[in-house]
Amino acid sequence: VQVVQSGGGLVQAGGSLRLSCAASGFYMDNYGVGWFRQAPGKGREWVSCIRVSGNLSDGKRFYEDSVLGRFTITSDSAKTTVYLQMDYLKPEDTGEYICAAKYLWGCERREPDSPHTYWSQGTQVTVSS
Repeated sequence: VQVVQSGGGLVQAGGSLRLSCAASGFYMDNYGVGWFRQAPGKGREWVSCIRVSGNLSDGKRFYEDSVLGRFTITSDSAKTTVYLQMDYLKPEDTGEYICAAKYLWGCERREPDSPHTYWSQGTQVTVSS
């Protein structure tokens, strides 16, 4: 049981990238799945989160103010993958991005408590000016 991340890379300012966070061995319904990023020399920052819809979850989405209107978080209909579509990227969006999934996590703007939180391996996003 794990989450596997894909996407990321190098893009010019104003461009787009999509990150994927795929569940392996479980379905994400009723999971809170969030994206975090860490810029060089800075702490890990909460970016966005979705409460994947299920019988115990409302499907709501949340965004950090600086990405609101530029980033979109979604889940697929199979409840196996969560995406982060990043548009109008800025150099300050540069960092290592990582996703976290936790059952019934409410998407609070901090890292979910252990145990039973699944973290992806992380991927670098670099936005050039």
